[in-house]
Amino acid sequence: MFDELAAWIPGCGADVLCLQEVTRTPGLGGQTEFSDTARTLPQRANLFNDVRRLLPEHEAMFVASDAGPVTGADRRVHRQDFGLAVFVNDSVPIISHHSSFVHGSFADHSEWPIGDRPRIAQAVRVANEATQQTITIVHVHGLRDPAGKADSPARAAQAQRLAEFVASTREADDLVVVCGDFNLLPDSNTFAVLGAIGLTDLVGERDTRTTSYPKAVRHANYLLVSDVGAVVAFDAPATPEVSDHRPMVLDI
Repeated sequence: MFDELAAWIPGCGADVLCLQEVTRTPGLGGQTEFSDTARTLPQRANLFNDVRRLLPEHEAMFVASDAGPVTGADRRVHRQDFGLAVFVNDSVPIISHHSSFVHGSFADHSEWPIGDRPRIAQAVRVANEATQQTITIVHVHGLRDPAGKADSPARAAQAQRLAEFVASTREADDLVVVCGDFNLLPDSNTFAVLGAIGLTDLVGERDTRTTSYPKAVRHANYLLVSDVGAVVAFDAPATPEVSDHRPMVLDI
């Protein structure tokens, strides 16, 4: 759905844009083909560069969780990095940028596995010059398990590592935002772990999928804040459809 995404991003108005499932293939553009033992999917060769071109007034930062083979339009096999990216408007001062693995560690696959792939979290601290407040924004793409989105020992460990990363990145007076595709159900104990460090989820049971996603379970994305009173507006709009996930739009 790159055409839809590319039409939406330049006008979405985001001071900070967080994207998961971001690809980067050195020296290659356009489309590639991704395959594991369960599926074959079309995939952008370099979504990071694609979005960076759409947001020339944003600073772009990418971190890789893992890498592996994809097939280009030239039918040759190329090595593709997969991970997270954050884009920060030039008007917003960046104080620091951090990342940490919340599941596993970096892997360079000879063949993409179906599950148990490494997961990384990315954080950026920025300054709101109008309010003289600093904001720590963390996003993550949670562990995907072919068995489903229920809690598991691996997800419990992931929650603890994410909470420790947030705690180590934030400063005492920061407003904190934690968001992303958690791959969890709303009753996951992950939210209790994050609640223990002062974070409140704004999503709950709401549908975070679009009509492009055919499965019955409609929960995936979550967004938590350290101060609900700082929220001006929050929405997960069903349209426009730019993914099988709805975007999460937070105004603070």
